[in-house]
Amino acid sequence: MSDAKTLAADPHWLPHRIDPVAGTMEFLRVERAALADTGFLADRTGQARALPLAEVQGLSPETGPLHFIFHTAFCRSTLLVRALDIPGVSAGLSEPGIIASLVNAGQAGEPLIAPVTQLLARPWGEGEAVFVKPTNHANRLVPALMNAAPQARAILMTNPLPSFLAAVIRKGMMGRRWGRQLYLEMMGYAPLDLGMDGREQFLMTDLQAAGLAWFLNQRYLDAIARQYGDRVRVLDGDRFDGARAETLAAIGSFTGVAIDPARAEEIAQGPVFARDAKTGADFTEKSIRDREATHSAVVEDEIAKVGEWVGMIAQQVGLTVPVKQTLF
Repeated sequence: MSDAKTLAADPHWLPHRIDPVAGTMEFLRVERAALADTGFLADRTGQARALPLAEVQGLSPETGPLHFIFHTAFCRSTLLVRALDIPGVSAGLSEPGIIASLVNAGQAGEPLIAPVTQLLARPWGEGEAVFVKPTNHANRLVPALMNAAPQARAILMTNPLPSFLAAVIRKGMMGRRWGRQLYLEMMGYAPLDLGMDGREQFLMTDLQAAGLAWFLNQRYLDAIARQYGDRVRVLDGDRFDGARAETLAAIGSFTGVAIDPARAEEIAQGPVFARDAKTGADFTEKSIRDREATHSAVVEDEIAKVGEWVGMIAQQVGLTVPVKQTLF
């Protein structure tokens, strides 16, 4: 076999990133068992090989069922995709780097969306489906990914504004900076004229900017849900945490993946929920630390005031936020 056919035939060679200078796509070797490791696939290193982009566009790999988990960040989407990594049933790909690389490539990446989608859809085991959770910074590609995989279904995952803002606060100064960055990003592809000039936008607090980013994401997901109808379902991340087995069984029913209520309960009681999905820390201990990090009258007052402000904007726009859960 040629290098191209060899890489295309083996899902362990995961498309990883685009090198626009060299005109190549890098593939990273990932073992099946390593998919369940904590952290994101975008951050992995290891054995790598590259193909010219022209050869990538000519690949025709064998594909299986593919589904997506799109999200607004800090809503337990990493936990969900790890729970859906079920050998013999489905593989869970948590933030493969290639999707962020497609975003970074801009228009040059557009011809690669379809072949990348096909590469991600290769089954890791006989009869297995694949669940892909892109980074939320790739949400602008949701329509392109859905159109490139017309049989795919998607979970649109979010959570209430207070939960989102508390997560931003827990990450300290860099979390607040991230919130501002997300606001600028959302205004780039899902803008809304809020009647604020540049000076007024500069005067927003960090949490106001993060809250607006959350709101713009809600508006964007609402548009996606309307556009793709029965192909998408909305999931509240906080509700998922309180109804883990019910969530997994509902996803199985929605996507046609073999996750019946008994299997869903087994997963919900299993080790994947005992550790933090990103860090591997004890889940209970981390939850206690998280609550302590955001439990103060000052923080709670700030979150409440931003919530009131965003609520008024949502009312003026005529949008109910967060987007209503429809999965179950």
